[in-house]
Amino acid sequence: MPAATTFDLLDRARSTLVSAHRSETTNDRYVNAHLAALRSAAAVVSARTSRPAGRRPAPMRDTWTVLASLAPELTEWADYFALCGARRGALEAGQVASPREADDLLRDSETFHGLVLGALGLPFESGSAHLGLAVAGRG
Repeated sequence: MPAATTFDLLDRARSTLVSAHRSETTNDRYVNAHLAALRSAAAVVSARTSRPAGRRPAPMRDTWTVLASLAPELTEWADYFALCGARRGALEAGQVASPREADDLLRDSETFHGLVLGALGLPFESGSAHLGLAVAGRG
């Protein structure tokens, strides 16, 4: 895949992390945090996958499964976020995330984004400082 696609996905992941921080509900925070992690994972898949011209695309596979095969060092994260995807579906169906649950996933998504940047050989800063946010306690 072209580098522009990878960088676009990383930029969208970062933007989605900002949206998660600014979310007014715990469900929105959780869903945005998970989407940011998914976009970060897609950036790795984009960067590490090449398809020769004229070749048919491979059958669709789950992003987390593909990530684990292309970046074995991120397998535990892929497994974790795959499980979080099931919870995300439940939240989108009407369940409510606790503040702790949403905040934990947001922190994990930020950590994962940093690890993805490192795996791709790109510089990163840990925590929410690189997002331009000051995080205060929330209820």
